[in-house]
Amino acid sequence: MATLNDIAVAAAINILTACAFFVAFAILRIQPVNDRVYFPKWYIKGLRSSPSSGGALVSKFVNLDFRSYAKFLNWMPAALQMPEPELIDHAGLDSAAYLRIYLIGLKIFVPIAFVAFAVMVPVNWTNSTLKNSNVVFSNIDELSISNVPVGSSRFWTHLVMAYAFTLWTCYVLKREYEKVASMRLHFLASDQRRADQFTVLVRNVPPDPDETVSQLVEHFFLVNHPDHYLTHQVVYNANKLSKLVNEKKKLQNWLDYYQLKLSRNPSKRPSKKTGFLGLWGNRVDAIDFYTSEIERLLKEISSERDKITSNPKSIMPAAFVSFRTRWNAAVCAQTQQSRNPTIWLTEWAPEPRDVCWDNLAIPYVSLTIRRLVVAVAFFFLTFFFMIPIAFVQSLANIEGIEKAVPFLKPVIEVKFIKSFIQGFLPGIALKIFLIFLPTILMIMSKFEGFNSISALERRSATRYYIFQFVNVFLGSIITGTAFQQLDKFIHQSANEIPKTIGVSIPMKATFFITYIMVDGWAGVAGEILRLKPLIIYHLKNFLLVKTEKDREEAMDPGTLGFNTGEPQIQLYFLLGLVYAVVSPILLPFIIVFFGLAYVVYRHQIINVYNQEYESAAAFWPDVHGRIITALIVSQLLLMGLLSTKEAAQSTPLLITLPVLTIWFHRFCKGCYEPAFIRYPLQEAMMKDTLERAREPNLNLKGFLQNAYIHPVFKGEDDSENEAAAEECEKEPAVVPTKRQSRRNTPLPSKYSGSSSSSLPDDTQKMLRP
Repeated sequence: MATLNDIAVAAAINILTACAFFVAFAILRIQPVNDRVYFPKWYIKGLRSSPSSGGALVSKFVNLDFRSYAKFLNWMPAALQMPEPELIDHAGLDSAAYLRIYLIGLKIFVPIAFVAFAVMVPVNWTNSTLKNSNVVFSNIDELSISNVPVGSSRFWTHLVMAYAFTLWTCYVLKREYEKVASMRLHFLASDQRRADQFTVLVRNVPPDPDETVSQLVEHFFLVNHPDHYLTHQVVYNANKLSKLVNEKKKLQNWLDYYQLKLSRNPSKRPSKKTGFLGLWGNRVDAIDFYTSEIERLLKEISSERDKITSNPKSIMPAAFVSFRTRWNAAVCAQTQQSRNPTIWLTEWAPEPRDVCWDNLAIPYVSLTIRRLVVAVAFFFLTFFFMIPIAFVQSLANIEGIEKAVPFLKPVIEVKFIKSFIQGFLPGIALKIFLIFLPTILMIMSKFEGFNSISALERRSATRYYIFQFVNVFLGSIITGTAFQQLDKFIHQSANEIPKTIGVSIPMKATFFITYIMVDGWAGVAGEILRLKPLIIYHLKNFLLVKTEKDREEAMDPGTLGFNTGEPQIQLYFLLGLVYAVVSPILLPFIIVFFGLAYVVYRHQIINVYNQEYESAAAFWPDVHGRIITALIVSQLLLMGLLSTKEAAQSTPLLITLPVLTIWFHRFCKGCYEPAFIRYPLQEAMMKDTLERAREPNLNLKGFLQNAYIHPVFKGEDDSENEAAAEECEKEPAVVPTKRQSRRNTPLPSKYSGSSSSSLPDDTQKMLRP
């Protein structure tokens, strides 16, 4: 059983580790050779140039201004100086909203910690229950609810505090939900024109024997949205073409390298071996070799592109449809298009950077099956993963280690080593086990077929949170594998489960304190050091960088990683809310984490991370919902714990808390969530009106024409794209459809040059094609 001394040793180790990381970062960040690693965002924006480009040879690699070393902590105030509106302009609303999650943690737990230490700790500590019992306990347990005698009237204090903490948490959550919803609407209203504001994604286009998907889409929207439809882009299955294009880019990079090498030494043409990695095979002229390989690939790419555009099977039953105004797009995205609710399904299109193009090639009918398969796979992943988790937790048990390896007992019993094992090793071992989990979950989410990167990350984040709740939280509290726990829970009545977990909670405070220090303190400090990107950049720069383009690609800024970062933050909310009443000693460690992480990630967002997409804080309902879940879990576990303390009179009052919390969640969901899943028509109309007044001659079709073309079709032949755009501007008069019914399209179509009279009456105009 760990004591306060063990916690002090663990705290000292993690504080020293964090300080070492911060000092190393302060030194490395000011070295010219590392500038692209620690400030890549400014390079991407074109606002920073390499400090190693001029001056003496040594100064290109090492900072010789020793005065700058004295200001090694100036990055902290600099990270806090940028106002939030400027931060949104600089990094986007997603990044600013992400930072607010840390602020919520501070707003919730700082006041709770003051109240808990002023009220709860004295109530718990001024008892002698544990001292008079035969139970093995630590100094930390004396500060917890475990030290209050059974049936004591002091439990009323815990009950009142549970209500106070719940009310305060709900108040903060409501204020933040309201604030972020307002920020989102303001961002959408003030944001510059984007293609996704005018575009919807149409899925499950029904097959038609007489028209192609493109013709069918155009015909349908010309009939059903005659005054609003502008243009569309069908979705191709271009996954094979993408591979060929990526291969060509790699070969082109090598060709640029050897051409640069030849320009530096014209008297000697570069050569290479054709075997694996250039280690064996025939030696050939490098420039000729790569030129011929690129020409071969260009022919394959051209052939594959022709195959895609000419083969109807390469066109998926989906399309990006753009409208003349945001209001028109909002109406289409948020309404049912057909009397059959399973076809012509519309939703807001992701912004072009956010589109997951590979998944658009997945047939819509297979998505349900894919998601069922992934749900089953995730269930088994979650419960089988408990086996290594249980092994990790055994590391915290000195007696278990001594029993398994008795010859190490003299070494383990050394005070410092014993403190290190109990205070540091379990947390770091658990962290190592969780390294590969996010990649696995992202693969599972991608297999499910979500059409945007943001949706992939949100689904992966949900699963990561469930996994952490089951394996890290419950798995750390209850010994045994998850299947053993599941069997135990199945054979228990429902009201016994909170008791089983609640009894174990106070005894695990020590482990979670060490986990917070390892993952939260040292982990956040390691985040700002960027050791892995630093090493990879210099290895690439030394071994692989051949051109300036290579150097830019080696400078990988990375992203926030919502799929891993947000669920990890939610674990701290869960721990803080659960232990606020049970064992408040945990709260200061959580507060340090939130404060430190806020400063570190603000610095990273300003200087490093470059988000791949902008969802305008669409993830916020998930953040709110998970904090509410943590609050309800804390209330249920407190109820179970108090029931073992013979405080039955508190049960009716405690049952009220989850009910009120769920009502509060439904209230917030009704008030604020629509701002995150719908676009208000009033806002759309206001923005459209302002845009028409400011830019009356705007060529919107030209702006939208190629916005949702698959990336592999862009940049290959710009003249073709321009010709296609010009062709689309030439709209003939009225066009008959190619369907056997011969119903005329009441508006012009670009697929035929012929014309015919429009339909005789308005009723026929509205007929479905």
